[in-house]
Amino acid sequence: MSGQATVGTDTIELAAGDYQASIDRRGAALQRLVWRDRDLVWGYPPGEAPVAFQGQVLLPWPNRIGDGCYSFAGVEHRLEITEPGRATALHGLTHSAAWLPADISSTDALLTHVLDGAPGYPFRLELSVRYDLDPVTGLSVCIGARNAGADPAPYGNGTHNYLTVGSVVDEAVLALPAGAHLPVDERLLPCGPPTPVRGTPLDFTSAHRIGETVFDTAFTDLRRGLDGLAWTVLSDRDHAVALWADASYRWLQVFSSDVLEPGVRRRQLAVEPMTCPPNGFASGTDLIVLAPGETTESRYGIRRVDPVPAHGDRA
Repeated sequence: MSGQATVGTDTIELAAGDYQASIDRRGAALQRLVWRDRDLVWGYPPGEAPVAFQGQVLLPWPNRIGDGCYSFAGVEHRLEITEPGRATALHGLTHSAAWLPADISSTDALLTHVLDGAPGYPFRLELSVRYDLDPVTGLSVCIGARNAGADPAPYGNGTHNYLTVGSVVDEAVLALPAGAHLPVDERLLPCGPPTPVRGTPLDFTSAHRIGETVFDTAFTDLRRGLDGLAWTVLSDRDHAVALWADASYRWLQVFSSDVLEPGVRRRQLAVEPMTCPPNGFASGTDLIVLAPGETTESRYGIRRVDPVPAHGDRA
């Protein structure tokens, strides 16, 4: 790697061609991603905390764990409840941690963090997040974990990026490569097996205008291209942003921001790659179990692309 990034007290600035990115050392979060002065993600100002998990890395689990309870290797564990209204443990343990910059250049940043156990999670993980910015392919991110403890450890990861094309979500066109969605209850916890989206308002396998569709939904049965990646594309008339996820990500949580404050409500669309579904620690569905010394990596990326034409319209 050549050149030097701008490293502030809390923020690392990267640049490559028409792309610029800001990485928050707290939580190793993607704070900003811009192409030719157009925001590709909904970010947050330096020195401030995100108001809706935007840009956060979700470790060692994504999404929710009901009542904070799960059983692993015959032992019952209880996590701290961090979403009191739904009585769930939400989005992992590391998004407020100060991560260490380990390898920094003008286009790349590697941050590391040791999760040395927590109430309800008595496991030691060595974690890493690498951001690579390329003038052609945009942003690529690699999330890694190593079990540094003496016992097997349950693990999952996700990211909480909000894609934006500058218009309200209703006017944007979405192409979502998911063949099934997960039914959930009023706490947004699974209440049945995945259900095909075909013939429902949640079917965006062919690009459509979002219209009034409301998302706070976990999708699976992800369709992948010849490159092995699942591509989600959000388009406006003259601009589009794509998020790709590798095969380790079997789930996408999509959230249309309906419950946010009026100034940002339905102004962006969260597309969250996840290795396991909501309540994955409790159900065991797609749960990764790391043996002592074992490592795992997941990759996703975001880039500017040409708009995808709509195949139909939805009010």
